[in-house]
Amino acid sequence: MAQFVSVLKASDLSDGAMSAVDVNGNRLLVSKFGGEVYAVSGICTHEEQDLGAGFVVEERVTCPLHLSQFDLRDGSVLNPPATVPLKRFNAKIEGDAILVEV
Repeated sequence: MAQFVSVLKASDLSDGAMSAVDVNGNRLLVSKFGGEVYAVSGICTHEEQDLGAGFVVEERVTCPLHLSQFDLRDGSVLNPPATVPLKRFNAKIEGDAILVEV
């Protein structure tokens, strides 16, 4: 059964940034845009590269291996070679904690 777990302090994640975290054996990317938090899987669906080593431009993360881009808000693929979206996880802020449902 899925449950919300604390993954970061909200004050540790600035708006427009992302942070890679490991939760229950899952590599996740947690990001914040416009005061809202988002969480997606942190491994590229094309070649299993750690997207935590990628870079963020606006709401997109770019894979450092083959430059596929994914929307950090919903995991959708924005350009090839990746074709499969990232898994999206529910995320929220409670007090100063960012919680992700895993």
